Amino acid sequence: MHARFFASQSVHIAVAQQTIPIQHYLRQPQRLVNALVEPSRMEQLSENSFRLKMRPLSFLHLSIQPVVDLKIETYPDGTVHLESVRCEIRGIEYINQRFGLALQGKLTPKNTSDGTILEGIADLEVQVELPPPFWLTPKPLLEATGNGLLKSVLLTIKQRLMHQLLSDYYQWVNIEQQKISTNRQPVLSINN
Repeated sequence: MHARFFASQSVHIAVAQQTIPIQHYLRQPQRLVNALVEPSRMEQLSENSFRLKMRPLSFLHLSIQPVVDLKIETYPDGTVHLESVRCEIRGIEYINQRFGLALQGKLTPKNTSDGTILEGIADLEVQVELPPPFWLTPKPLLEATGNGLLKSVLLTIKQRLMHQLLSDYYQWVNIEQQKISTNRQPVLSINN
């Protein structure tokens, strides 16, 4: 039985004005991925490609662990595009061979008089051929369960993004400011 599940999540984050605009921070894919996912679940494949091991998910008595390769593109205005380019399901080979995952995300900074607003949206779609034991399960129940699972995944990512991204950004600004002020310190010379 073929099943398709879909979820979408939007985000709206107010960013307080800092000495270094958030657009500079958003151009660093490594930092963005760390804001989305715990570093222990991420492996960097290239400058803008990452492999994320999601937490194991339970779906109607099945336990699976998606491993997703993401490509992140950043633009001079601070806009970030995120796209899944590969997915593997660990746990059940039958599902892995009949599983497709598509994740698309976009985060765009918009300047306001009070600072910056980050507006974003993420769409997550899964297509899967379910094993025979699930063929007797009513399709509306399967769809409701699958859509709910995807929605909870996106909600978890959204909550982490809203808290971790701002925290990391403010910390990064402080570190960069310290580097700048350290480089401006006059060098003292001692004459004998």
